[in-house]
Amino acid sequence: MNSKELAKLASSARELAYAPYSKYKVGAALLTDDGKTYTGCNVENASYGMSMCAERVALYKAVSVGHQSIHSIALSLSGSGSPCGACRQVLHEFNPSMVVYLADETGRIHHETTLNMLLPHAFGPENLD
Repeated sequence: MNSKELAKLASSARELAYAPYSKYKVGAALLTDDGKTYTGCNVENASYGMSMCAERVALYKAVSVGHQSIHSIALSLSGSGSPCGACRQVLHEFNPSMVVYLADETGRIHHETTLNMLLPHAFGPENLD
């Protein structure tokens, strides 16, 4: 799957977001090393701390069915933005050098980076040795 297709999946997932409080919908599409894709959208809650970001929804879906090798992730969001700190940390657990595509609502990619660039000097499993 190429980056444009992944971004389009993220855009479709964004349409399913439950964001009645912030009105800021986010969609994510994750590609595993073996070519499987998983999508997620943000899900808000009146108790704000119980909300979940699109990136973690997609990642947890992949992990829950046995996929732990992540190649890349695409996000579809309104305007500019990037993964929050919590999502960066959770994604780091599964591939610190994964490619991250940031796309608009239509799935047009406007920035490509890596997780290492978004979270330099991250804390990871190697820090627990």
